[in-house]
Amino acid sequence: MNLSPARRRRTSAALVLCAGLLLAVPPVLALAPPQAAEQAQGYRLPSAALQAIVDAPRAPSLSLSPRRDLAAMLQTPSLPSIAQVAQPELKLAGLRINPKTFSDSRFSFGNKLSLVSTLDGRERQISGLPQPLSVASLGWSPDQKYLAFNQVDPASGSNELWLVDVEAGSARRIAERLNSIVGRGYSWLPGSDGLLVLQRPAGQGAPPKGDGVPTGPAVQETVAGQGVRSVRTYQDLLRNEDDARLFEYYLQAQPVRVSITGQASPVGLPGLFMGLSPSPDGKYLLSRRVERPFSYSVPVSSFPRRIDVLDAQGMQVHTVARLPLVDGLPTGNDAVPTGVRSISWRADAPATLVWAEAQDGGDPSRQAAIRDAVLVQSAPFDKPPATLMQLGSRYAGITWGKDDVALLDEYWWKSRQMKQWKINPGSPDQAPVLLVERSEDDRYADPGDPLLQSDESGRERLQLGTDGKSFFRIGTGASAEGDRPFLDRVDLASGKSERLFHSQAPYYEQPLAIIEGGDARILTYRESNDVPGNLFARGLAADAAPVELTHFAHPLPALRGVKKEQIRYTRNDGVELTADLLLPPGYDPKKDGPRPVLMWAYPAEFKSAQDASQVTGSPHRFNAISYWGPQAFLAKGYVVLNNPTMPIIGEGDAEPNDTYVQQLVASAQAAVDEVVKRGVGDRERIAVGGHSYGAFMTANLLAHTRLFKAGIARSGAYNRTLTPFGFQAEERNFWQAQDVYLKMSPFNSADRIKDPILFIHGENDNNSGTFPIQSERMFAAVKGLGGTARLVMLPNESHAYRARESIMTMLAESESWLDQWLGAADGKAGKKR
Repeated sequence: MNLSPARRRRTSAALVLCAGLLLAVPPVLALAPPQAAEQAQGYRLPSAALQAIVDAPRAPSLSLSPRRDLAAMLQTPSLPSIAQVAQPELKLAGLRINPKTFSDSRFSFGNKLSLVSTLDGRERQISGLPQPLSVASLGWSPDQKYLAFNQVDPASGSNELWLVDVEAGSARRIAERLNSIVGRGYSWLPGSDGLLVLQRPAGQGAPPKGDGVPTGPAVQETVAGQGVRSVRTYQDLLRNEDDARLFEYYLQAQPVRVSITGQASPVGLPGLFMGLSPSPDGKYLLSRRVERPFSYSVPVSSFPRRIDVLDAQGMQVHTVARLPLVDGLPTGNDAVPTGVRSISWRADAPATLVWAEAQDGGDPSRQAAIRDAVLVQSAPFDKPPATLMQLGSRYAGITWGKDDVALLDEYWWKSRQMKQWKINPGSPDQAPVLLVERSEDDRYADPGDPLLQSDESGRERLQLGTDGKSFFRIGTGASAEGDRPFLDRVDLASGKSERLFHSQAPYYEQPLAIIEGGDARILTYRESNDVPGNLFARGLAADAAPVELTHFAHPLPALRGVKKEQIRYTRNDGVELTADLLLPPGYDPKKDGPRPVLMWAYPAEFKSAQDASQVTGSPHRFNAISYWGPQAFLAKGYVVLNNPTMPIIGEGDAEPNDTYVQQLVASAQAAVDEVVKRGVGDRERIAVGGHSYGAFMTANLLAHTRLFKAGIARSGAYNRTLTPFGFQAEERNFWQAQDVYLKMSPFNSADRIKDPILFIHGENDNNSGTFPIQSERMFAAVKGLGGTARLVMLPNESHAYRARESIMTMLAESESWLDQWLGAADGKAGKKR
């Protein structure tokens, strides 16, 4: 499994931004009585304070135009109802499909669209929009004259392509029957005069129906001698031939060229497309299609596929590769399939393909000086591919600039080492220059990501300075005082950086874009503890005053006043830890005394204690309180310790998880001691919680400590033998590290869980490894061993919960659990353990 750097964030003109929410609401409602075991009940509502958080308005998102003088502003409505979420959904080959709309099953859609000037902040309304508006995605034309969006209406089953004429400020429909199951279903052609659209084939007919009578068994076979082939525990896989036929039916799409006037012409033949992209010059199409035989053990991303180059009419010009089924990989997170991988068009050339191929058989355990080769092949594709560069680790992408400048990234998971090279694509014999070499975990040394800009063909390329001798980087600016985002200009010749912008307290200000020449300015997104994020512009001079362009209000201005402090404390082995300590409005620890505490965390693995000790986050970010995180319980008067770092460190040849439990317990002990020492936390009224791997952490802490009065574990995995070929950052399989798998599994220590634990899980969880049976079996173990637990299975919900009723129930269950075991924030203790 090839993992690209976790913090690779490319900032571009199409960057989408969101403002956070802060909602803090006063005290407590009466508690619902504990429910009897296995008692059926309907959806629940939490207290009015928590309901207000769920129903608070969301801030719009912004999508910058190619020239960045405009932004599309999209408002998202409140949560959908369970009736919407419970609509029919197909689970095929790792995909979740809405069979009515031929789209992926989405969480929510934008219901209000407008345009905002980044010069003066004026908002322009758009006429002719469909009603009700239900926007799934946005796409600016390369010349910025149009804004495309697909309107997906689950109620009517429509999936349409609409176009906004930017100058006229009006919208109209130009295509129907889109297939957006994979991707958004459309892409702009380089000339901005049309779009390449994937539509349902004409005359496709009704979906195939099985008669329920089996045609035979589903058969899988493996043959000895192929070595260890790791397969993760995927969900939503094909089960039989009926599933396979449905999969083919719904994925089948016909490419169509649709002009901006709405005229349509087919491009080639229908197929099972996983990707179809025009070359920068518009003369060719890169086609990626899946083929039979399908698999019952891996998702569509591992199915056999063919990669072809087609001409603009859809006729085949060249076959790049026919790739076999990938039914497993060698052990290790640096393992990759053999053959063509990560193929795309070179953004700065008319029609040149670039891809990587493993030179070590895709097996990281093999000794090899060269791991990957990066290859290129140009139209008319009649010559063999040329080698652009050979790498000592895995290819992680290229940022294209111009013929003599590009930035190439490589990465090796095992060591967390990443490198960035400046290369000369036009003269591959010229030696590359190493620009960056660091540990991916070393946030302090992160130089930032290259700033991208859309070119006249709509391709994102390295934004060069007007002098042509420099480029820009935007970074998080991690430091001992917290994250301080920055914008740098980097000299191409020397590699030296000049800082153009650096976020200053009391704000957290994220640079988005720099515009040189006329109307020169820097665009930023600025927020502070009590003010949500808004778009700002400032001149290039260091002392230029910022101008606020948007004015997104605090969702509940009367409820400002949450106090946040980024705290530092030390684990017993000397590792420094960080957390956000949040105090409810009006709470004075000296006057009011210690309160009950909710601690919410998610462990992370590191290869060095030094990297693990670095500060994460910022004390100046908006106090965003949503229904999803622990901050909602500030409204109940609880103290919240959010994101206390839980580093799991394995230096040198040691693996982090070899001492997972010991390090986890030490981090939790340090966090508990710190809130008690500060006088804000009552040691006898502290709860711990988390989602996914945080739920796994929660169960382990309750099994191996008595630090916590209660726990909340959402959508977790608790028995690692059910994920035998690795999980999270663990590379080894169960048979290589049986003792680690067994010791890490809280299921194996369920008899030691003496404090009450609440399990919440979506019945249709689609996340690899967190099958719903994990929570069901863990609850059964605690129950059977005489412990105290509650299991809440949310119908029709996946790994993240979507329906308003589900979210309300999640909060109501958590609220009752905390009030029952910790007691109210007014000082009354909860139940005795």
